[in-house]
Amino acid sequence: MNTPADSTLGQEVAYPTQYDPSLLFPIPRQPSRVEVGIDPLALPFVGLDRWHAYELGWLDVQGKPHVDTATIHVPCGSPNLVESKSLKLYLNSLNGARFNSAESVRERIATDLSARAGAEVVVELGLPPVAEGDEGEVSIDGLDISIDDYGPPNAGHLRTLPGEVVEEALLSALLKSNCPVTGQPDWASVTLRYRGAPIDREGLLRYLVSYRDHAEFHEQCVERIFHDVSRCCGPEWLVVEARYTRRGGLDINPWRASPGAPPPPSRRDIRQ
Repeated sequence: MNTPADSTLGQEVAYPTQYDPSLLFPIPRQPSRVEVGIDPLALPFVGLDRWHAYELGWLDVQGKPHVDTATIHVPCGSPNLVESKSLKLYLNSLNGARFNSAESVRERIATDLSARAGAEVVVELGLPPVAEGDEGEVSIDGLDISIDDYGPPNAGHLRTLPGEVVEEALLSALLKSNCPVTGQPDWASVTLRYRGAPIDREGLLRYLVSYRDHAEFHEQCVERIFHDVSRCCGPEWLVVEARYTRRGGLDINPWRASPGAPPPPSRRDIRQ
């Protein structure tokens, strides 16, 4: 079984000079889900990991370079996630390869990623638009509260308040976690959309800040947040999306949603 320690993450790696799909490093999702308390055989959510690739290049049949961007959709039901540095190296390996069209590049990336993820990966050339926020989102970052809990993630902060059922979207740009291999910081904005008893916003902000010293991959953090909020607050439905800032020409945007809940709109943050 592949583990993060077996990957190229945190290691000095030579720049690839030829196309090499073996650079893609899959990591099984099941162990982290079991650790959190999620049944990997009966997932309580649907969703995907949406990657934005800003550094994509190849040669045409005449040897002329071409550049583009790409949006990559990896379904959360796939057996594996793909480690980010390996994806960067793989995309770099396309720089010297010749293709007869941009469509053939897109198809090649989709085929290779699908093989590693263990499920169909959808690749689109281009990126979604940048939007500073969606109508109706409420930022909780301005709350005047004291915080001294920076990890590990503490679901004890989560609670609901008395009141009528609400349907709202709460946003924080203060989510930070760390790479489990290199220890480098990962920064993100996170939005929770839900219907149910009002979630205590101060507790939610304290909970999100408690990821600050936590080491876990982006996808795993979002699943942990979904699981904890579902368990502690019991919403009728819940959508959690994190939009991580770019590293190595890539950013990752995992979202998880209760089956039947409205999916979030595809967008990029201003920090991306």
